[in-house]
Amino acid sequence: MAILEEFRTFIARGNVLDLAVGVIIGGAFGKIVTSLTESVIMPVVGFVTGGVDFTRFFIRLGPIPATFKGSPESYADLKAAGVPMIGYGDFITQSVNFLIVAFIIFLIVKGANSLVKKPEAPAAPPAPTGPSEVDLLTEIRDALKAKG
Repeated sequence: MAILEEFRTFIARGNVLDLAVGVIIGGAFGKIVTSLTESVIMPVVGFVTGGVDFTRFFIRLGPIPATFKGSPESYADLKAAGVPMIGYGDFITQSVNFLIVAFIIFLIVKGANSLVKKPEAPAAPPAPTGPSEVDLLTEIRDALKAKG
């Protein structure tokens, strides 16, 4: 029973719940960005570059199986058949995904930071009134000299 109570205390901490919400929202956000990249941005980039399809950029490393029934120019078909390849076009797409996610997260953090009220700097301590320590020590020294 004690382990369940300890687990409940662990889960009830605010930062654990915040992290769980962040992971769930991040996963959904990642799907949106992937869709944006693959369905909107990369086709526009392909159009601007003269119809270049980044999924067609790959290097085949191994032989195509004899039972292969797809197009030897299709990265998706070859990948499904288990042909070893370097898909640098897919890497370009995923890099664009990453840059978009990183930039949007930067904007969100920047916006959140501007909304959070910054704590005021502590006021400088008031200047002491009256003589300073050095002045008092000087007076004491002079008084001792005058007596002696």
